[in-house]
Amino acid sequence: MIIEVTSASSSTHQNTPPSPWVCRWAALIAPGASVLDVACGSGRHLRWLAGQGFAVTGVDRDAGALAGLAGVGTTLQADIENGPWPLAGRSFGAVVVTNYLWRPLLPTLLASVAPGGVLIYDSTWPRPSLLSRDDVTVLGIPLARMCNENFANARTRVLMKNMAYVGVVAALTGVDMAVIQTLVEEMFGAKPKLIPP
Repeated sequence: MIIEVTSASSSTHQNTPPSPWVCRWAALIAPGASVLDVACGSGRHLRWLAGQGFAVTGVDRDAGALAGLAGVGTTLQADIENGPWPLAGRSFGAVVVTNYLWRPLLPTLLASVAPGGVLIYDSTWPRPSLLSRDDVTVLGIPLARMCNENFANARTRVLMKNMAYVGVVAALTGVDMAVIQTLVEEMFGAKPKLIPP
C-alpha cells in the first residue's frame, strides 16, 4: 500500500476570488515587480496582482480562458507540458502557481524567479478521479492549512507540518512510536528544548 497525504482544499480557476494563500504571501513581492502567473486559467490571480500594481504575465494552454484577459497584462498561450518553455531566459520578481502541478517544470519555475524574488506555489486541490488507484490510499488531511492557521512563525509552521506528516504516516503504517522518539532524540539531542520531557 502506498500512502499519500494530500490537502482537502477545493477550489477551481473559474469565477473564484484569488487564493488567500496568494493574497497573504504577495506582500513579499517587491512593489511594481514583474509577476508570472503559471497556468493562469481565466486569470483570477493575474487580475488581482495587476490590481496591486504588479506588471503581470500569464501563461496557459487554454486560449479561450486567456481571451478574457485582454488589457490585464501580457498573456501567452502555450502548452508548457509538451512544448518548449515560452519564457526561456526571462526572470520575474515573483512566480505564482496555484492548482497546477507538473513536476518536470519545477526547475524551470525556480530558474524563472529573479534573485531576491518570490515563488508562491500551492498545488493543493482535489485529485481528479482519473488519478485514483486501488493501491493508493489518499487521505484528505489539510495539514498545511491547520499549521498555517495555528502557528504564526513560518519556520514553526514547516516544522509542525513535517512532524504531523511523519506522525500520520507512522500511525497508518504501524511504525512503533518509540522508534520515532529515539530518532528524534538522536537528531535533536543537542537541542533539548525541542524534545518535550
